[in-house]
Amino acid sequence: MTYKKLLAAAFAALPACALPAAARAPAPLVPIAIVEDVKSATADVEFMDYVGAGQTIKLGPHDVLVLSYLRSCEHETIRGGSVRVGLMRSEVSEGQVARTKVACDGGKIELASAAAPTSAASAFRVQSADTQLTLFARSPMVQLPQDLAPGDRTLMIVRTDRRGERHTVRLANTAAAGGFVDLARQKVHLTRGASYEASVGSHKLAFAVDRKARSGAAPVVSRLLRFE
Repeated sequence: MTYKKLLAAAFAALPACALPAAARAPAPLVPIAIVEDVKSATADVEFMDYVGAGQTIKLGPHDVLVLSYLRSCEHETIRGGSVRVGLMRSEVSEGQVARTKVACDGGKIELASAAAPTSAASAFRVQSADTQLTLFARSPMVQLPQDLAPGDRTLMIVRTDRRGERHTVRLANTAAAGGFVDLARQKVHLTRGASYEASVGSHKLAFAVDRKARSGAAPVVSRLLRFE
């Protein structure tokens, strides 16, 4: 069984709320895009890896790579060739790329300097305390804090503009610091136009759901919640 198949089998065996970050290469100093899907033996990136500007990804003739740019909201499906990650979109040679602009809150994300710590989660920051993150899909993909304590096994999402709505997600023991929790797999669907607070341990994050937020499958960049 190949490495890819072993990895896929390992993911399939995990509880639905446990989706660890998969990054064989070091995280980029300034993450520009996120890998939403990859089918390749040569790409050297995995599902939910962050990639940085200038990084080159080699694909076989029949390989597929899906990237979402965190700031420009470009969603790219790339087939074959050589991919060079840019600031707003990829440069693709000897391959094919299909691009769509998706709804995301990239305009409220500010890139930190190249001297930022190597943690991908710390390389972005909200522009100001008054800027509220907005999701454009009803089921968030949550990146857990980098300093998640072993005892912090509960993710809470509470509606703040109206009482009564609360979601509790028990994290599996395999959910790692900096890993991802896909609430679509947990069948958590938030209310369009509502405001919320997400918390795990001592970490809290306020956000809103757009009035036209999508239900069902949506690009990760449209629904990404990242704890500092």
